[in-house]
Amino acid sequence: MTYANVNPIWTALRDRFQKTAEEIPAQDIDLQIGTSSVRSLLHHTAEVEYMFAEWFFDKKIPVEIGMAEEASHAQLIEQLSASNENLMVAMEALPEDQWQVVVESRMGPSTPLEAVGRLMYHTGMHAGQISLIRKNGQLADN
Repeated sequence: MTYANVNPIWTALRDRFQKTAEEIPAQDIDLQIGTSSVRSLLHHTAEVEYMFAEWFFDKKIPVEIGMAEEASHAQLIEQLSASNENLMVAMEALPEDQWQVVVESRMGPSTPLEAVGRLMYHTGMHAGQISLIRKNGQLADN
């Protein structure tokens, strides 16, 4: 498995997530259930993509994305686009013979290929949470 194999799968999943995020009305980003909000999940997804690019693909985090509470809907969408682009560049640059090499990270050992699988699961899980929050969430009481 190499970038050529992983790219179409990741791109299909991630493009759908991006499109969904872009179509969320700005007023829905502060809907929440418990402590999870649409805003925090969008921000968290970008953070994790940057972390995985650093941990498993040796691409330093290029920017400080700040706090979720400070970001507008448009800024969250831009963060997601930038984090995905950063990850894609990092994956493309990884030599073919490194995709199956175990890397030690803060979450334990994993190959870059396994890490992409984890990211797919992570993104899908949060897409479901965002959908649930948009259907059943409420604005926080101030």
